[in-house]
Amino acid sequence: MRCAVIGGGAWGTAIADRLARNGHDTVLWAREADVVEAVNTRHENPRFLANIPLAPSLVAEGDMATALRGATLVVYAAPSHVLRPVVASCAQHIAAGTVLSVATKGIERETLALMTDVVAEAAPGHPVVAVSGPSFAAEVAMGQPTAVVAACADHAAAKLVQAAMSASAFRVYTSDDVVGVELGGALKNVMAVATGILDGLGMGFNPRAALITRGLAEMTRLGVALGAKPDTFAGLAGLGDLVLTCTGALSRNRAVGVAIGQGQTLDEALAGKDSVAEGVLNTQSAKALADKMGVEMPIVDATHRILFDGCAPRDAVAELMARELRPERD
Repeated sequence: MRCAVIGGGAWGTAIADRLARNGHDTVLWAREADVVEAVNTRHENPRFLANIPLAPSLVAEGDMATALRGATLVVYAAPSHVLRPVVASCAQHIAAGTVLSVATKGIERETLALMTDVVAEAAPGHPVVAVSGPSFAAEVAMGQPTAVVAACADHAAAKLVQAAMSASAFRVYTSDDVVGVELGGALKNVMAVATGILDGLGMGFNPRAALITRGLAEMTRLGVALGAKPDTFAGLAGLGDLVLTCTGALSRNRAVGVAIGQGQTLDEALAGKDSVAEGVLNTQSAKALADKMGVEMPIVDATHRILFDGCAPRDAVAELMARELRPERD
């Protein structure tokens, strides 16, 4: 089929490369002219995915209308804070019957909408499939075995994405729990920032394990309150992505947390980086969503205080440990 991937960052490039290697006629739209030039002339993306050769058949395009022309599958991989205007800017160029997929992980800060809802609102009339799971872009592009989830209430649309992306080293499962899959992908970024802060403070493996486990409990609580299935958070898009992002050396969100734990300000930790650390924006969105739903999320609250309210990281850790004692499952 003809595929268009919208977003020339690391993850969008890795997905486009996977689709091209699967034999699909694939166009990667990138805002950055140097990315378009490098993909087309040197079959690489040195800005976002350095030193990894891309499929020779992959074509990059700087005009979105041209990239979308004739596509029967469109995958959005733009950062969460710009996804809505990116989708809306060329929605009229999406053909009837096209399946849309969103690989962006996040919660829109202004509306608290999930990414599939953002895409559905900005480009109505198409099924929208969420793709999420433990998947560092560089490892996907290098052919490391990876498993993700394609979630949609429209099973045929989820199956189409599954078939289009699956390969010997890239296994795609399907799910109908869009809320659970999307929340898992968004909230794990917040927990990764928090875990990085612990690592930056020089704390050990015990606090890391406690934070990941209690973080999963918070994610599940919010998900269930919003109608997600609790079992989803024990799967690839929940626990799998959480463990990867909280412990992996390639995690941008963890790296920002490490820098803050080591004494940098948020601005200093983010300075000079082309790639977006979604966990910073999602901390604000997650806290607002939890407050709206009346769901207790103490790790999210503590991370928010550190990032935006000037709370010292060690003080936030002490406050978490001093919370009222209770049964684990409450």
